[in-house]
Amino acid sequence: MSIVSPNPLASYLLPEPVLVVITGPSGAGKDSVIAEMRRQGAEFQFIVTTTDRPMRVGEVEGVDYYFVSTAEFQRLIASDELFEHAEVYNQFKGVQKRHVREAVAAGRDTVMRVDIRGARTIKRQLPGAVTVFVTPPSARDLAERLSVRGTDQPEQMAHRLSIAEEEIAVAHTFDYVVINRTGQLCDAARQVLAIMEATRCRTDRIPLEL
Repeated sequence: MSIVSPNPLASYLLPEPVLVVITGPSGAGKDSVIAEMRRQGAEFQFIVTTTDRPMRVGEVEGVDYYFVSTAEFQRLIASDELFEHAEVYNQFKGVQKRHVREAVAAGRDTVMRVDIRGARTIKRQLPGAVTVFVTPPSARDLAERLSVRGTDQPEQMAHRLSIAEEEIAVAHTFDYVVINRTGQLCDAARQVLAIMEATRCRTDRIPLEL
């Protein structure tokens, strides 16, 4: 009677989903890169952030944000149901653990977009997550983008640029850096997708322990 040995390639035939954490300075084009990834046909679950701020006209529950009361957000914090959270301009935002767990359990590649601090917090909790720092080529490029956006007063823009320069200085602390050059959005999106595929094929990949 012959004994069939386990297939040593089994884990590569049905690899674990990839969890990508996209971060970078304000104005880097993170949301645009994610949208372009979808336009190129990538299939993944995007993790929508939870917030306690009021819903604005035109926003959709579960698409723009998950909207909860401040009391409910505090409950999520107290019961350790968030991977990361922050208070920004007196409003709370965070990533619920169950949303990530449900996506990964369903076998879906998962993408989330958080700030620098949030990305580091998630990486500490989930070493198997892949952090991607999206950035323009230089602070000058970023200044031009923020100027075109036209939503900030001069002092606000100066503050954003100061923070962005500090963030760009620590880009090397993340797993990957993707340069989002003006007019080359499709290339930046392809790079993130290539990172996801390369992660899937790694032999030293750290398992996601959710």
